[in-house]
Amino acid sequence: MIRRILSLPAGRFAAAFLLFITFLAIFGPTLAPYDPLLGTDDTLASPSAEHWLGTDYLGRDVLSRILVGATVSVLGAVQVSLIALVVGAIPGILSVYLGRTFEWLTLRFVDTLIALPFLVFAVAMTALLGNGIPQAMLTVGILVSPLFYRVSRAATLSVARSQYVEAAILSGASTGWIVRTHVWSKVLPPIAIALANTMGIGFVVVSSLTFLGIGVQPPAPTWGGVLASDLGYLNYRPYAPLFTTVLIMLTVWAFNLLADVIRDVAGESGRALLAERTTSRRKDGATREPAVAAS
Repeated sequence: MIRRILSLPAGRFAAAFLLFITFLAIFGPTLAPYDPLLGTDDTLASPSAEHWLGTDYLGRDVLSRILVGATVSVLGAVQVSLIALVVGAIPGILSVYLGRTFEWLTLRFVDTLIALPFLVFAVAMTALLGNGIPQAMLTVGILVSPLFYRVSRAATLSVARSQYVEAAILSGASTGWIVRTHVWSKVLPPIAIALANTMGIGFVVVSSLTFLGIGVQPPAPTWGGVLASDLGYLNYRPYAPLFTTVLIMLTVWAFNLLADVIRDVAGESGRALLAERTTSRRKDGATREPAVAAS
């Protein structure tokens, strides 16, 4: 699947940009030219050779705060996605095979989560569990898990009625073996699409909570915190929120673009499109060779 994703221009762009964001998350604190918590007398400075993105109201280097804050944003989005994957996908697959009681309990639990107000419940649980990114992301991941439950359950139901799965059940194969051998490969593409979308949702949620001061307390650098501090001084630096806003928007857009590419290449139409492109390239190469030989 990775080769098919990278064969499309949109897939290559999304993968390249997300690798860039991952690079910032890993090496951002090392690349930061200044201490992101160090205040100076040079407050609200415009971009210059010394401070590429200027300074905030406490004289802290904005570029350094964005580079260091990338780690929190990426880790928070990853944590949301992994928690939602484990809490939602595994019960969604097993609900098809573990009987009516387990199916009814998981469906009612998912319906309860869907009925809860998203941001309000996340804020309440964060206040109850403690003001930290892990606690906030745990709550958000659980609230997002119904997406994975429904996707994995629907994909598993479509596979469970196939003849080879029924033959495996009649032959006495265990549920774990059936899931690993027959179900997982069919369920993986829709789960990958949901995972890419959830990563984008995680970025928005992390940025929203840190913008409100939930999860990470100032002066710890986060993308949402940098955006919040810039909005308070628009009269002095009206362009300042653009830096963080564009980063967040491009990251979320790249995840959504990746989800669209996975959806395209995973279906029958996507495979037919890739086969058609491969055939056309071969034909172009075959027509060029005689032309080069004749010249």
